[in-house]
Amino acid sequence: MKFKIGFTGNSNEKENSSLNEQRVNKADIPVKSLVQVRFPDRNMTLSYYNDSFDLHRGDLVFVDGKLEGLRGIVVDVSYNFKIKLSDYKRVIAVADTTLKGELHMTLSHFVTFDSSVLPYKKVLGWFKAPSNEEDEVIVCNDDSSFVLDNLSDMRIDSQIADRGYDYYMRNKVVYICVDNTHGRAIVTGSNPYEVEFTYQNGEISNLLCNCFCSYTCKHEFAAMLQLRETLKEIEKNYADKLEESNYFAAISKSALFKFCVDNQNTGSITFK
Repeated sequence: MKFKIGFTGNSNEKENSSLNEQRVNKADIPVKSLVQVRFPDRNMTLSYYNDSFDLHRGDLVFVDGKLEGLRGIVVDVSYNFKIKLSDYKRVIAVADTTLKGELHMTLSHFVTFDSSVLPYKKVLGWFKAPSNEEDEVIVCNDDSSFVLDNLSDMRIDSQIADRGYDYYMRNKVVYICVDNTHGRAIVTGSNPYEVEFTYQNGEISNLLCNCFCSYTCKHEFAAMLQLRETLKEIEKNYADKLEESNYFAAISKSALFKFCVDNQNTGSITFK
């Protein structure tokens, strides 16, 4: 049986559009505030100064200081304060967790064929702080390739493959997309890792992961397993939509609810 699910941030379309635009453009309308930020991974809540965004309870943020790179959730906002700036670290980024559009169900993920619903950079911001543009990354790749339906040609160590399979089974591949032939995935482990690849005519090439291993890693293997599963489900249930758009993006159900639903106090979900 096929299901699709529609997400909106507010039952009133005009209000929803206006609210989304305001939240996406937080950097354009900063409101100074002192915010309490909870860090679930550390089970701690700390105060930060904000002068770059218009923050609200439930916002997903990243900060500087000792907890730089850790995802936090704003739990309180104060606009009436007097502080010594040298005593406070700052909020340096806020993620856009608004979601609007049509998603379709697969086994463990939701999938969309609309590139505006779950763009890669937006989803990446749910998992990690913006990267330092000054960091130089050199990419070098060989001409190796393999058929997606025959992953034994990946030339991967059996123990690493077993760990990658465990990642796949535990839905650690939280996001995967293919736009024409360019593929990307986000795999969570000790850190969120980014996987890139080329997919064309059932064949994978240019497979890379930013865990910077010099060999085929578990994140890459897990991503290929998830890609194979997702494509099979799309072919079975939504082949016409993929043919029309030549694009898909899939997000794990647990990740979508964690970031786009759990911290929301308003909005609606429509099953069709």
